[in-house]
Amino acid sequence: MVNDNPLLVPTVLPYGLPDYAAIHPEHYLPAFEQAFAAHAAEISAITRVRSMPTFENTMVRLEESGKLLGDVSRTFYTVSSADATTEIQEIEEQLAPLMSAHHDSIELDSALFWRVKTLHDQLDDLGLEPEQRYLVERHFREMTHAGAGLDDDAKERLTTLNQRLSTLTTTFEKNLLADTNDLAIVFEDEAELDGLTEGELSAAAQAAADRGLEGKFVVTLTLFTGHPYLSTLTDRESRRRILEASRSRASRGNANDNRDVLQEIVRLRAERAALLGYDSHAAYITSDETAGSPEAVHELLRRLAVPAARNAAREQAALQAIIDAEPQPFALEAHDWAFYTEKVRAAEYDLDRTALRPWFEAERVLQDGVFRAATELYGITFTERHDLRGYHPDVRVFEVNDPDGGSLGLFLLDLYTRDAKRGGAWMNSIVLQSRLRGTQPIVVNNLNVPKPAAGRPTLLTLDEVTTLFHEFGHALHGLFATVTYPHFAGTNVFRDFVEFPSQVNEMWIFWPEILDAYARHVDTGEPLPHDVVDKLSASEAFNQGFATSEYLGASWIDQAWHSLSAEEAAADIDVVAFEASALAEVGLDNPVVPTRYSSTYFAHVFSGGYSAGYYSYIWSEVLDADTVEWFRENGGLTRENGQRFRERLLGVGGSKDPLEAYRDFRGRAAEIEPLLKRRGLES
Repeated sequence: MVNDNPLLVPTVLPYGLPDYAAIHPEHYLPAFEQAFAAHAAEISAITRVRSMPTFENTMVRLEESGKLLGDVSRTFYTVSSADATTEIQEIEEQLAPLMSAHHDSIELDSALFWRVKTLHDQLDDLGLEPEQRYLVERHFREMTHAGAGLDDDAKERLTTLNQRLSTLTTTFEKNLLADTNDLAIVFEDEAELDGLTEGELSAAAQAAADRGLEGKFVVTLTLFTGHPYLSTLTDRESRRRILEASRSRASRGNANDNRDVLQEIVRLRAERAALLGYDSHAAYITSDETAGSPEAVHELLRRLAVPAARNAAREQAALQAIIDAEPQPFALEAHDWAFYTEKVRAAEYDLDRTALRPWFEAERVLQDGVFRAATELYGITFTERHDLRGYHPDVRVFEVNDPDGGSLGLFLLDLYTRDAKRGGAWMNSIVLQSRLRGTQPIVVNNLNVPKPAAGRPTLLTLDEVTTLFHEFGHALHGLFATVTYPHFAGTNVFRDFVEFPSQVNEMWIFWPEILDAYARHVDTGEPLPHDVVDKLSASEAFNQGFATSEYLGASWIDQAWHSLSAEEAAADIDVVAFEASALAEVGLDNPVVPTRYSSTYFAHVFSGGYSAGYYSYIWSEVLDADTVEWFRENGGLTRENGQRFRERLLGVGGSKDPLEAYRDFRGRAAEIEPLLKRRGLES
């Protein structure tokens, strides 16, 4: 019965937080069935109206529709990403084609498209407010882009392609999670992990105990190719085992092998693009992003690849020189890079980043770093709500209030890794803000920090500190966007703009008053020494040849796969050879500098929302670096600056062209020079 399903009755919890304690896996599919039917009925009610389309009887009704489906979907997909038990994975597999079919039934509805197109054709005569006008423009553009203008036969084929792709991307993610867990490396002896901190050893011992391997140590894999432990492990064989396991994920010829899966994804995406009138999937995707075309993306990537590869070669020579001076020299390999990079950093900058962890205790970083920066900049405050629970015991819930004390929304933090959580870090929304619906936002940040044994502090690496600030930048975007229509809520912006706010938020990591507040030794409370801070600043461009090259390599692989025509994608392709050829084409085929993601575990593009869009990070970083310059020129961490950034960029959500919003904030278009300087890529 409906009343027995907590997903189908209004939650009584604050802000519309789902009652996760009452929700069980068996509730999801029946709730989706009800939500699909309700949404279909709402769309039918719009298209059955005999009067001519108006903004009120078409656009407003369209924005009011689908609330139940949105609520159920966000509740479920939050869990399926972060706590994907076998039962949840099975539900997701069943759901994937159903969701795709339902989405197509709306986006490809001829009667609905006619009403939207009619409004779009007379847009200048409707007297609409800017957000209303942009809503018509975006719905028309998105429905056209989805194929609403195709004939019935083409729509039928398109629907088949979309459903199959939804199943394949779900399979890719499931295979990757399973193989990542299977490939976690078991170490018999603590000596094999020499170089790890006490907390890291504790986490490895706990991971082993969780698998019934008492007395042993298990190192779980991160989503990206490298691993934080590679920089400190003294045992070269241990480093090799970790990197080899990482690079072999979902390509070992077992049941979790993703090679056939990803090739079918590429083929079907290329066929769909051709059906929609585009030369490739990359052309299809970028046509509705700020980049506009694959050519614009390729131009930027090529411009950066040459100096990045050159700088990486210089860095490689410096590492080899250190190895050559050792009693038993050897040729540098990929699993050695991070370890010897720290030796060079120590020699050139007298800096050991791996020794910084005692200054980055997670709770202090959160409260006195991430939250404090947001309070200083925007005036918002955070109160932990111990009376509210999330979808997993590790999830913490915070209420966020505006400077005037008014409620803003909820922020959920899920910090620790577990076998049921997909790799990487991300932000998502559970509830979207909308004046039309009278809702306030609930946003989630997920990370994958190893959880130490009970009673041990969680000490973060500098990279993990950066990730926490980065993901919170997405959370701020989701919390601050203040729009009327849910279509524009939160981070619903162009994919190659969405990383911009999160990257900007990273700037506060080293801002003096913020760093001094959170970077305190876990035992003594002493601040991070000023000379160390100076060395960190001086070494900002250090190893950027490697970092930029590994990122650009992944971006180029993404573009290479998705720039194939339907005919090219139909061929049987050797994945390893294809990657090697693509990297050679752009000069990033250095085996000592592996790509950040190889195809079989490139979740961003084969199971996430970044297909033909992984370039977005560097594309957004052009805006980010330019924005950091603006903050520095205008007094930095001030409420006035924060208010301007909030009102003109974060607060508009997707209700305005993002580059127009940027020009409104900055006073001009972004310039690339700050990015080149940051990454050491100047001519």
